[in-house]
Amino acid sequence: MFHAVTTPLRTHGHNRTSLPPHRDAFFDNAKYLAIVLVAMGHAWEPLKHDSRVLEGVYTLVYAFHMPAFIIVSGYFSRGFDMRPDRLRRLVTGVLVPYLVFETAYSLFRRFAGDDPSRPVSLLDPWYLTWFLIALFVWRLTTPLWKQIRHPLPLALGIAALASVTPEIGDDLDLQRVLQFLPYFVLGLCLKPEHFRGVRRRAVRIAAVPVFAAASAVAWWSVPRMNTGWFYHRDSAQELGAPWWCGPVMVLALFGCSLLLTACFFAWVPGRPMWFTALGAGTLCGYLLHGFVTKSAEFWGWYDAAWLRGPLGAVWVTLLAGAVVTLLCTPPVRRVFRCVTEPGMEWAFRRDAAEAARERERAPERDRGPEREQDPGREQERKRDPAPEREREPERVRA
Repeated sequence: MFHAVTTPLRTHGHNRTSLPPHRDAFFDNAKYLAIVLVAMGHAWEPLKHDSRVLEGVYTLVYAFHMPAFIIVSGYFSRGFDMRPDRLRRLVTGVLVPYLVFETAYSLFRRFAGDDPSRPVSLLDPWYLTWFLIALFVWRLTTPLWKQIRHPLPLALGIAALASVTPEIGDDLDLQRVLQFLPYFVLGLCLKPEHFRGVRRRAVRIAAVPVFAAASAVAWWSVPRMNTGWFYHRDSAQELGAPWWCGPVMVLALFGCSLLLTACFFAWVPGRPMWFTALGAGTLCGYLLHGFVTKSAEFWGWYDAAWLRGPLGAVWVTLLAGAVVTLLCTPPVRRVFRCVTEPGMEWAFRRDAAEAARERERAPERDRGPEREQDPGREQERKRDPAPEREREPERVRA
């Protein structure tokens, strides 16, 4: 769901995967596993009210799967600036897919969901398209966050203020943009050694009791806590809580999500796996799996009684994982590249700096054959750096 340039990949033993040298297997693995959890969580939504265990697992997953995605997105946005080529990449890789898929999902809901009054509004993201517009806003503000001395406390303060401001409304899903902001800013602050630190053996071992305790707390909280807190799309007042609960929950959930995300990263394999290459196609998996999930909901696929039992939940989980895996494969990515990764060179002016660099390189290419034909002249030119035009008057006088 984001474009990454990472450290060279190191292969281990016989587990070798053909990956470009600039991709890191750990981050591709993390992206793939996170998108699988996203798809499974969406598939559980119609079933979670029938099982306290399933709703507990749903709560646990929602506590860290989007924070993990957003932290990694922030980490790979550290180099973003207002350079023209990066702005073009932001438009074609984030804004254009948002415009296309927000329109597509609105029309899909209107016709497949039997909601003829559903408007096509680019200001009111529906379902999963909120992440794209949020990423667009976050990345545009990256140069500002890089100039602030203590960006994370400021981002947490903004999120806390948003949680007590119901007047923000639903335009561009700004509640989510602001309440998830600290995770993106945290990613901007991280360095490679931080990820290496959570992947130590001691952390992997410690993650086992942490996830066990978190699972128990999630099961206990099912009838006692509103899961809407984990969506970060409403203020405290809209969730029926006193205003002061907003800042408290922002800080509490940030701490819990950060701990669980670190444990999740600790378990992510750092070596190439069979699914590593699929990490490059998570944007397709994210944007397309929603059509499958919502089709199942709109067309009554969840109405079968056997799906309401444990075996049904297991079947839905496995099916969701298989579907999103298929949607991340290179053939699917190639088919939808025109809307998920469009080139759109025709839409942008040519960068003047890039054009100047090409003009500077052109004479070098033109002089290449001449240098090969007369190496003695080239050596003489190197010994005497004066340009030919400066030596010409001397030859005339002679």
